[in-house]
Amino acid sequence: MSDTVRLDVWLDVSCLFKTRSEAKRACEGGKIAVNGQSAKANRALREGDRIRISRPYGHHQDVIVRIVLDDHVKKSEARALYDDATPKPTAEELEMRRIERQYRAATRAAGTPDRNQRRQLRKLKERG
Repeated sequence: MSDTVRLDVWLDVSCLFKTRSEAKRACEGGKIAVNGQSAKANRALREGDRIRISRPYGHHQDVIVRIVLDDHVKKSEARALYDDATPKPTAEELEMRRIERQYRAATRAAGTPDRNQRRQLRKLKERG
């Protein structure tokens, strides 16, 4: 076990991202900050580093590295690798999230067709 590990590897091992390549894309897209600075995928990560992950819809996840590993572990054990320092959402934030979900659901239902509807449209266009 070493005292440093690549950022994208640790994000994958800690189950904060599904795959290492997904973690690498997030780093390249500027979605990951370590100790307040934007971080590349090959950045060396140490115990005590604070990671801020930008999630969809303007949400953030803050974690503090407790254990540095580069070997995969069970998901239940992976949660011991970090402390989640994300503040709890306020009542206003929870209400805004609920409204956003309702808005997205309404626009999705009225706007773009789903897969089956697209197939039906494609068949109609091919016939006509």
